[in-house]
Order: sequence, then structure tokens, then C-alpha cells
Amino acid sequence: MSERRRWLLRGALMLFAACMLQVVSMGCASITPASLKATAPPRPNIVLIFADDLGYGELGCYGQTKIATPNIDALARDGLRFTQFYTAAPVCAPSRAALLTGQHLGHTPIRDNSEVQPEGQGPLPAETRTVAHDLKSAGYATACIGKWGLGFVGSSGDPNAMGFDLFFGYNCQRQAWSYYPTHLWRNAEKISLAGNDPKGHAASGRDETTHACDLLLDEALSFIAQSTAGDRAKPFFLSYQSPLPHLALQPPAFNLRRYQGLFDDTPYVGGKGYTPHEWPRAAYAAMISRLDDEVGAIRAALEKVGVAHNTLIILTSDNGPTHDVGGVDTAFFDSTAGLRGRKGSVYEGGIRVPGIACWPGRITPGTTDIPAWTVDLRSTFDAVAGVELSVTDGCDLTPLFFNGHAPQRSCLYWPFPGYGGQEAVREANWKLVRTGMAQRKRAWADDEGWQLFDLARDPQETTDVAAQHPEVVKRLAAIATREFTPSDAFRLWREE
Repeated sequence: MSERRRWLLRGALMLFAACMLQVVSMGCASITPASLKATAPPRPNIVLIFADDLGYGELGCYGQTKIATPNIDALARDGLRFTQFYTAAPVCAPSRAALLTGQHLGHTPIRDNSEVQPEGQGPLPAETRTVAHDLKSAGYATACIGKWGLGFVGSSGDPNAMGFDLFFGYNCQRQAWSYYPTHLWRNAEKISLAGNDPKGHAASGRDETTHACDLLLDEALSFIAQSTAGDRAKPFFLSYQSPLPHLALQPPAFNLRRYQGLFDDTPYVGGKGYTPHEWPRAAYAAMISRLDDEVGAIRAALEKVGVAHNTLIILTSDNGPTHDVGGVDTAFFDSTAGLRGRKGSVYEGGIRVPGIACWPGRITPGTTDIPAWTVDLRSTFDAVAGVELSVTDGCDLTPLFFNGHAPQRSCLYWPFPGYGGQEAVREANWKLVRTGMAQRKRAWADDEGWQLFDLARDPQETTDVAAQHPEVVKRLAAIATREFTPSDAFRLWREE
């Protein structure tokens, strides 16, 4: 072999060795902890938008034609819209407790609204663990902004004791009946709102200085910005528990103007503690559109800081729409989309609510008729955050989000002591309901007093078929017995 050929061969071998060394070094670098940290996908942010008394039929994407909700409709187009999504309870406090704990009303410690004077509700027990605890322990920044109702300031159920780094808003749900409160709370600090009249703009006849929703939205947008800023950036969980569209009818003037004159409105004169309003239908529509504006602002804030692609947004409601009190006209707006019942009822209109899940690039847009409920959200949020799943009454919905696989569950269950005492079980398309339990002097037998509905054929629950299917009644009644743990504080029936 000539000297030239030897040098060419030697050069080729050296080049090959150098290339192999680079490949090996790159391969080695790919498994170092520092590189793993740099290349691993960041944990997603989680935004829960939890409306107050928002009915199943009150959004455009659920068939509403009189109220404009373009931002929520866009969220539904970009995400997965549930046609059979449920809340865990038909009123405020137990609905929120069940969502946070992942326990249905047969197990969760708060099963109805309960007042504590001078300001607050009965607290969650100190040993309660919530989804906020789960996410905080995993390094998430956690904030609850809006309405609490699960324990007065400094109690065992204070939001800071329940896993939230930041709370801002109404601690007491009774205070949230006014959008012009005299104060809000930032953690344990009472924030006075000078000039506000708790009876509201229409009652006082003068301009209040601050609409609470302006402050709540500003706080939420600030939390998003601060959580994603520079070296302090960390994944965040924002529970935005808006008071909208719960009474009183008090939309800001600029929100009201878009609906004034559109409807045949008769002034509401007030009474029984409710605030009067000159244009009650316009005011109610304006409050739902105001909620829609806030959803748009939150999505815009996520886009602005560059995290929209890595944020799971869930939008739902704490229960169905209110009864036609305080100037609200749910019949005019078809607020339940024809479903039976309203707030406080375990019939479909009281517990079936809007449910939308959006995560760009991860959740395929579409519609699903697979039943799910707010009890599932703790397990779902834990799963997307990479937290070890807690034992709950809910299911992890990520297989449904990502692959369309239905969660494996036996039933949904609602034992609600309020509004006369009620109980309901759903298994597949069967729905078992009984009401009026608290008026009885003795507990019903397990299989006594039930109505049975086939939701596939009768979603309005108009025809009781219990007599035709006694075996179904017996099977579902046994589920109710199995799933119910008695509570001395929240009894389903009145004892002799």
C-alpha cells in the first residue's frame, strides 16, 4: 500500500472515530439529568373556570340563541364538548367540596349549604385533602379566585388551609349575592371597597366604585403573568370560581347596553331581599356575556405569556340555573334546554351542566356523549400533572381526552339532603330518583319511593318506568345503599 493510500485510510479512520465519538457523546448527553430537564416537556398548567348557576342551555354551543357567548363557543370548538356532563350537587357549597375532594355526596364532608355567622359557611374538616394540596405538593403555584363558601377565614376550611397559595374573592357565598360588596378577601386580609353599597347599583340609585368581577379578573390575569415570569416560572393551577351569573342582577352598564331594548322587558321591582332592575332579561343576558368576556380575557392572557399550548382549560358550572326568582326568567332563555328541574333538584336540569375541556394539540376537538362529572376532575388534574392518583370517587378522564376511551365506572350518585331530601343514581342510561325524603318520619326502605327514567329515550324525565323494570330499580337502589355513608350533620331524612 502506498504512503498516500495509508494516509487516506488513516484519515478516514480518524474521521469515522471522531464521528462515532460525537454520536456517543450526544447519546450520553441525552441521558444526563441536566439534559433531561432541558428536553422533557413542561408540566401543563391547569385552569378551571367554574361558573355559578350557569344552566345547561345558556351557552351558544349548547343551543342558546338569545345570549351571545362567542368566547366560550370558541373554547368548545377548540376542545371537547360534553353533552352529558354533571355537577356533583345541585347547590353551591357541596358542589365545590365534591370537586375539590373528588368525593361524591355520599362521602364528601360538605353535603349542603350551611351558614356560619357573621360571615362564612361550615368549614371543610382539617384532615380534608384536596386537588390543590396534590398539585401544590408537586410544585404547582395554586390560586383560587372568586367564590369560596367552604370555611370562614381562619377556619379549618380556609382556602389557604385547603392547598391554595393565593385566595382572592368572596369567602362567604352569601356575600357574593352582591357584585358591589363592601369588601373582598386576599388570603386572611380584608380588602375594603370604599363607596360600594352591598345592595347594589339599582337599589342605591348612585354609582358604585367597584364591580367585584373587575377585581377578580384582574387578579386572575396577574396570577397567570406572575406564575410564568422569568426565573420564578412554575406550572400553575388557577381555579377561577366566578360568581356569574348568580343573582343579584347587577351587570356593569357597558355589559348591559348590548342587550337593552332587545327583549320585551318588564321592570323587576325587587322584594324578598332581591335587587330590582329595570331590564331584568337584558341584565341576565349581560351577566352571562360578561362571563364569556372573562373567558376570552383568560385565554388571551395565556396566549400573551406563551403558555396557551400547554394549558388544560376546563369550563363547567356548580349547578343548574336558578329558579325564576330575583328577576331571572329561565323559561324565556330556555336555560335548561328543556331538561326537568332547576337548581336544588337532582333531576337533570339541576345537575346536568355545560362541560368543556380544551388543550390545544392534546385534546382532539369534538363532542362526546359519554357521561362525566366534576367528581372526576381531581383524578384528571392529578394525572395531567404527573401526580400519583389519589383514591377518589371519580375517574381519570385523560384516556377520554386523548384516545376517546370511556372511563370505567359503575355509576354516578347524588344523595342531596337539601330541598326536601333527594337521591339519584345513574347507571348507563338508567336514572333512579326519589324526592321528599326529609318530610318522612322514618327512612325509606332501600327499594321504596323510587322513580326510574330511561335517559336515552326520555332525557326530560317525563315518564316513570319503575313499574316496568323492578329489577333495574332493585339493582340501582342497592348501589345507592352501598355508596351512602351517613352523616350526622347532613341527614337525608327526618328521624322521629
